[in-house]
Amino acid sequence: MSCTCAFEWHKRFKEGRGEIEDDPWSGRPSTCRTADNIERVKQMVHADRRLTVRMIAEELSINKDTVWSIITENLEMCKVCANMILKLLSEDRKQQRLTVCQDITERLEDDPDLLGRVMTGDDSWIFKYDSETKWQSRQWKSLESPRPKKARMSKSKVKVMLIAFFDIKGVVHFRFLPQGQTVNQYVYKEILRCLMRSVRDKRRDLCENNACVLHHDSAPAHSALSIRHFLAERNIPTLEQSPYSPDLAPCNFSYSPSSRG
Repeated sequence: MSCTCAFEWHKRFKEGRGEIEDDPWSGRPSTCRTADNIERVKQMVHADRRLTVRMIAEELSINKDTVWSIITENLEMCKVCANMILKLLSEDRKQQRLTVCQDITERLEDDPDLLGRVMTGDDSWIFKYDSETKWQSRQWKSLESPRPKKARMSKSKVKVMLIAFFDIKGVVHFRFLPQGQTVNQYVYKEILRCLMRSVRDKRRDLCENNACVLHHDSAPAHSALSIRHFLAERNIPTLEQSPYSPDLAPCNFSYSPSSRG
């Protein structure tokens, strides 16, 4: 309490005042965080979650600080940016993804060792060098030291396509494609032939028991009729992956710089 305020209260007590509560103020209440305003703010935010604090304050004729307090403290809400994903799934795609997940779950219940027999494969661009990510450039700083700065780096223009297959034990087969070559059904069939030979050499138990389960995405080259016939002739089952799945494929954990950390 300031000296001025102390003198003021001393004067009032000498004059016979006995209460310590403030006298009633004229005009509107000192706070606008009433139950009615909290409910009105809640309804506005639920109707349009992109409303700004200023827009709500102007609509309800209350100050911005009060609106901010209602949203963050009373409603316990915060404003966040949208999470960018590869593709927004339609209802059919969502249902297909659910069906695939249920199928895999059922197969695992019938065969607990299924994942140990999966041979997963995918392609990935391998650059001559990978730019250091913002996460990788983290460093400790004290409260007094300035925040480090980092120039934005572009990716290497020299790159090569890598196609790799591996299981829980490690890489079984990989191939670097020549510059300019695309992966079509004919190229992919030849890669699968080489994969089968590598499985015979490196995973003899899977080959002898015909237990290998192939996992790849639904790219046109992978789902072509000739590829399906190739796998059917050799009794090689596949583990389905739903199209445009937001889940990371197993290869993303090994070859993506952002996933490696």
